[in-house]
Amino acid sequence: MQRYTVTLGQSILISTTSAIQQISLAQPEVADSVLLSPRQVYVIGKSLGTTNLTLWDSRENVSVLDIEVTPNIVGLKEKLREIMPAEQIGVTAAHDGLTLFGSVSSSARLDQALALAELFAPKKITNLMQVSGVHQVMLEVRVAEMASSLTKRLGVNFGAIGSNNFFGVGLINNLISIPLEPPALISPFEISDSINNILRFEAGNVSVTGFIDALKEDGLVKILAEPTLVALSGQEASFLAGGEFPVPVPQGDGNVTIEFRSFGVALSFTPTVLSPDKISVQVAPEVSELDFTSAVTLAGTLVPGLTIRRASTVVELADGQSFAIAGLLREQVREVVSKFPVLGEIPVLGALFRSSSFERGETELIIIVTPRLVKPLEVANLPLPTDAYIEPNDVEFFLFGKLQGTGPKEGRQGKLDGAFGYITTDSGVTR
Repeated sequence: MQRYTVTLGQSILISTTSAIQQISLAQPEVADSVLLSPRQVYVIGKSLGTTNLTLWDSRENVSVLDIEVTPNIVGLKEKLREIMPAEQIGVTAAHDGLTLFGSVSSSARLDQALALAELFAPKKITNLMQVSGVHQVMLEVRVAEMASSLTKRLGVNFGAIGSNNFFGVGLINNLISIPLEPPALISPFEISDSINNILRFEAGNVSVTGFIDALKEDGLVKILAEPTLVALSGQEASFLAGGEFPVPVPQGDGNVTIEFRSFGVALSFTPTVLSPDKISVQVAPEVSELDFTSAVTLAGTLVPGLTIRRASTVVELADGQSFAIAGLLREQVREVVSKFPVLGEIPVLGALFRSSSFERGETELIIIVTPRLVKPLEVANLPLPTDAYIEPNDVEFFLFGKLQGTGPKEGRQGKLDGAFGYITTDSGVTR
């Protein structure tokens, strides 16, 4: 059985030795045929695929020809050489599609070659190409935050109670708790943590208690997290160094289940090596910590909140370049003045009838990413955090309280490189 190949959208002319009286195609949607003369048949490729062409001559002899309609391989090869002359890409026909083989220099070139092949054989491309070069990416992320706070507070509060609770006056506001029953004068006051100084005296049947609230507080918080993670080009990798805390979840039937929420330093990224000098990185770093100032009580359990620094973006960088993907500069100022009406407005003496507080907070945050193309190393060349640790002996640990020994570490002694030893000469022995 003879086989003929027709390029899609083009035609061929088939000649025979005997006169043809009748022709027939098994699949007219694949190709079309026209009998031009008794010895010539014109075949046009209409769609990708194969079909049979049956011929009958004047002696009623039957011939069956295989007709295969293929994509324009020559045209695709020309376009690939024109657009990507440095790439080693081969093209061959496979049934009703195309097969691309060889090697390309980057994932971007691979995508370009496949997109170009789709124009010649839509959805019928077999990719056997390989991307040469290094495809493992190590991502270094640095999350740095500096937060400072300043608190100033100055106030005077007092309370006066007469005998048998017949008379009372004061500026006390959420500072102490005074019972209103007759034993109030002999019962101790319940003082809160915000009071610095207390002055109390009695004059006759009147008990006077004064409170001086004076405070200056400076705070500084430094956070530095540097997670590092390696992933293959096009694959997602994730990392978490921290922990999980339980959260009670009430159910409809009255039962309570426990769910665990993660916190700590987390990193998730997907690298794509576009070329030897360009890397696309989809990265989502996160640094979180427990915050008991925003805690809530749920089902009888204290559940802390979370303080989170999170970013998610896509950037393109060269090997070893750094990019600040997120930054924050925040300043908060809060001022509160509580005073007794009229008396608190008096100059100088009015300070005895008012309380003032001032709070200021500044936060600066920056997140920097650095991708690097990496290759595996020998195990002997990889330093470990435990290499420098020396276990203390009993004397160092119990007598001197040392957590790390000072003697040589077993199995880690250095050695001399090259030839060494003793040389014997006529004048004696030298080293």
